[in-house]
Parts: sequence; structure tokens; C-alpha cells
Amino acid sequence: MLIRYKKAFEKIAMGLLSFMPNEKDIKKLQQTMKQYESDNSWQLFLWKDEDITGLLGIQFINENTLQIQHISVNPSHRHQGIGKRMVCSLEELYAEKEVLPNADTAGFIEKCGTIRTNEAEKGSD
Repeated sequence: MLIRYKKAFEKIAMGLLSFMPNEKDIKKLQQTMKQYESDNSWQLFLWKDEDITGLLGIQFINENTLQIQHISVNPSHRHQGIGKRMVCSLEELYAEKEVLPNADTAGFIEKCGTIRTNEAEKGSD
């Protein structure tokens, strides 16, 4: 299940974030963590079953839209559908909002086919 990030999970979150290609540099990683901790429009979630195995970071673009900035799964837990479940849970949590990937997360999201399309939503109005 998705849980909101708390400072107590900082080391776990930084470890998971470091698996993102653009977050390998420690200074960049620290800046990203500071962004999530200090900017209310950025929210970080962790995926927890028995252990914390995944991370999902979002940015609220406006009142109707949020963008997935980061998505990461512990390498020893990959290929089990955790990333897809994280995105689906996020869509349930923010059902009233449009959920978009950014350039770094688009490939994964497209591969999973998880994000609802605007056309499908418009058809259901």
C-alpha cells in the first residue's frame, strides 16, 4: 500500500531514489529530497507490503493535474508488478485528478499501460 513519506524513512527513500538514473549524484539526490520535504506541491510516497520496496514521487501541476516525477522499486523486488500497483494506487487516491508522467517516468508508465487516458475519462462524463 502507498504510505506518505515521513522523515523517519529518509534513508530508505534516498536509497530507492538513487536507483533513478538522474539521481545518482549525491548532491542531486539531496536536492531532490529537500524539494519533497520543503515544497508542498511535491509529495513522496513509499510502497509498503511487509517491507518498503518502492517509491513514488509526484508534483501537483495545478488543481486538476499531477505529474509522476519519480518511480523506483528495489531491484530485488522488480518484475513483481509493484510499480504498476503504485501507479494504480496513486490514481485511486487522486481519482479526480489527471495523472501524467514526466520525461523520466513516461517509458515505464507507457510499458505498464497504467495511466487512464483523457479520452476515456471524457467518454465517461
